[in-house]
Amino acid sequence: MDSIFTEKANQDLLKRLKTIDKSKTANWGKMNVSQMLHHCQHPINIILQKKDYDLKPNWIARLLFKKAMYSDKLWRKNLPTVPSFKTMDDRDFTSEKLKLKSLIEELHTHKDRNDWQAHPVFGTFTKEQWGKMQYKHLDHHFRQFGV
Repeated sequence: MDSIFTEKANQDLLKRLKTIDKSKTANWGKMNVSQMLHHCQHPINIILQKKDYDLKPNWIARLLFKKAMYSDKLWRKNLPTVPSFKTMDDRDFTSEKLKLKSLIEELHTHKDRNDWQAHPVFGTFTKEQWGKMQYKHLDHHFRQFGV
């Protein structure tokens, strides 16, 4: 699995994001494209410590799902979404796309950082695991919309 911290993977994500337009429809799931762009900001906000979403440690989730977060195996379609990450309301496509682009670029500036805080639900991750997890989440949703 690629990492958002590598130049190649980061540029790939930004190129794919650039190709997303308002007319994209989901291949699976309930979100529209604007909602997806907003939803994808949440995990990046966590790693950058911009928001905590009132998430609590969960040893069951840690035990069952932590390794799947950053493994090389793709996430399956229609996975349930953490309630605080659900985006149900209408969102402005242009502003959500710009916000996500800005967050991806900001996160990439931390590529040499090694002192990462623990995830509020899953606990500690290495830089490599954080990078793979962030790439994997974006890749999952970009594939959801055919990019």
